[in-house]
Amino acid sequence: MEEDKRRESVVEMNVESMRMPLQTLDCLLIIPQFTRTKITVTNTIYRGLSSVSRGQGPSQPPPLSDQLFNSAPQSGSFKLGDSTFYSLIHHYANAADFASLHDVLCRMKLQNRVFTEKCFLLIFKAYGRAHLPDKAVELFHRLPHAFHCIPTVKSFNSVLNVVIREGLYHQAFDFYNRSVNAKNTNISPNVLTFNLLLKAMCKLGWVDRAIEVFREMPLRKCPPDVYTYSTLMDGLCKEDRIDEAVSLLDEMQTEGCFPSPVTFNVLINGLCKKGDLGRAAKLVDNMFLKGCFPNQVTYNTLIHGLCLKGKLDKAVSLLDRMVSSKCIPNDITYGTIVNGLVKQGRAEDAVTLMISMEERGYGVNEYVYSALISGLFKGGKSEDAMKLWTGMMKKGCKPNTVVYSALIDGLCREGKPNEAEKVLSEMIDKGCIPNAYTYSSLMKGFFKTGNCHKAVQLWKDMEEHQCIQNEVCYSVLIHGLCEVGNVSEAMMVWRHMLDKGCKPDAVAYSSMIQGLCNAGSLEEALKLFNEMLCQETESQPDVITYNILFNALCNQNSISRAIDLLNSMLDRACDPDIVTCNIFLRALREKLDPPQDGREFLDELVIRLFKRQRVFGASKVVQVMLQKFLPPKASTWERVVQELCKPKKVQDAIDKCWRNLDC
Repeated sequence: MEEDKRRESVVEMNVESMRMPLQTLDCLLIIPQFTRTKITVTNTIYRGLSSVSRGQGPSQPPPLSDQLFNSAPQSGSFKLGDSTFYSLIHHYANAADFASLHDVLCRMKLQNRVFTEKCFLLIFKAYGRAHLPDKAVELFHRLPHAFHCIPTVKSFNSVLNVVIREGLYHQAFDFYNRSVNAKNTNISPNVLTFNLLLKAMCKLGWVDRAIEVFREMPLRKCPPDVYTYSTLMDGLCKEDRIDEAVSLLDEMQTEGCFPSPVTFNVLINGLCKKGDLGRAAKLVDNMFLKGCFPNQVTYNTLIHGLCLKGKLDKAVSLLDRMVSSKCIPNDITYGTIVNGLVKQGRAEDAVTLMISMEERGYGVNEYVYSALISGLFKGGKSEDAMKLWTGMMKKGCKPNTVVYSALIDGLCREGKPNEAEKVLSEMIDKGCIPNAYTYSSLMKGFFKTGNCHKAVQLWKDMEEHQCIQNEVCYSVLIHGLCEVGNVSEAMMVWRHMLDKGCKPDAVAYSSMIQGLCNAGSLEEALKLFNEMLCQETESQPDVITYNILFNALCNQNSISRAIDLLNSMLDRACDPDIVTCNIFLRALREKLDPPQDGREFLDELVIRLFKRQRVFGASKVVQVMLQKFLPPKASTWERVVQELCKPKKVQDAIDKCWRNLDC
């Protein structure tokens, strides 16, 4: 009998240490002491342990055994251990099996078990992973009366975190007020509680309120920790209050709280987004002085900032420094530089970087391939793009929707929509679902080659494949129909777009205005333009829209109306471009009697732009004047040089003068 007890004890210890699956735990639910059933159950346990060690257990664990539970009172004096119930809760919580969790809790209530907080912490985390914040809150409030378990700040913080992670910030504050201020509560907020509240406040943009709470923390015997400072710094940076965020860095060190890499990364990210790379670099130096070394996030943030500024060579140099510092670059690192090089028209350099990346043992993901393929096509390197595509397939890299779309768009740019359509068919056959961008690129390709019917058919295919037709798709269809003179059909599509609640963007408006102007319906075009002025920012007219109307008005000899529209354009902070200048120069020479060369007109335009502090726009007009051998007046030149020769712009002015002389 003593030997049997020792054997059962050993079995229980082995089960607990090996974290056995549910089928073995079910065998442990009842182990009677003085009946023949004991031998059967014990043998079952040994068989369970043996099958687990051989990896022969069933793939799906069986449900909770009612027979074993019900047989417990008849099998002897042994009772289920609390650790067994905890193991079951742990198992079901990890599996997100909430029905079985409910059964376990009911069993425990029936047996008058003592509910401990650690069991509910597992369930709260499970609700968080399952995105069920309401269930977590409901269970938390039921703990005292339903389970006789008084929650502490641990449970409270766990539920508060679940709610905040779901973005329910207002609900988080309601939960806080209801729980902390309730009678007979055992919850005293700690530093983690305040950190979560500060995070929610910053997410809502309540940074000033967050600062107030931050200042109250020491009074509540909760001195801020490094996470508190980092959270508040991040909130300040997102509100473009960088200087206040940086000042907190000095304050936290004065208070004896040492910054972590996360703290520095928050500030470096804020400075890089603002374009202040000099201060960001100084912070990196400060990191080393504090014995805090830059990590992947630090380098990626700096590289991203350099790419935004167009300083790709420095970004590549920083990548080399990153590698030499034994900090391993990741997909984000390489992807950022590749995208930056592609945007600068340096796709071949990006390919060289990719090769270097592969030589170092780093795999290239689909997004890097899509950027490279797109960049090569845009740079006129279609053969290189196709070689890259073939190489990607040989390496076993499975293309996704983004890569397929980049290839289809590139082929359409090359005037090969039929080949692009074959790629679309292959894409669908391989189970890769095309998106709105895929169809838009192909539609644009067929319109470009004059196959209007095929482009419209693709539009219909989108509906059949339940692909959402967004603003871009409508813009492409409207533009294509207007290009071939089908203005009435384009207007039908326009109305259909509005009926579906889809807001036209600037491209759609400009395309429709272009179509109306080409059809001789200038007044209708101006009416649509005035409607455009009342829309949101993304639908406001740009220089292309204005140029369409300038051209139409000048063709109808309405030069005075065109100049009035130009004045309105300047007032709305939209600068003229080379096309604008050429439209007016042609009109002044061909439509006026006697004709004018346009020198005084452009000279006056330069002065008006300088008065509005629009140096870039003025420089473009000066460039046109020099190319057309229409030199600005001496007073205008003086204004140009004064503006360009401000501090740090002298070299730019000299370079510009040399370029102008070359013209």
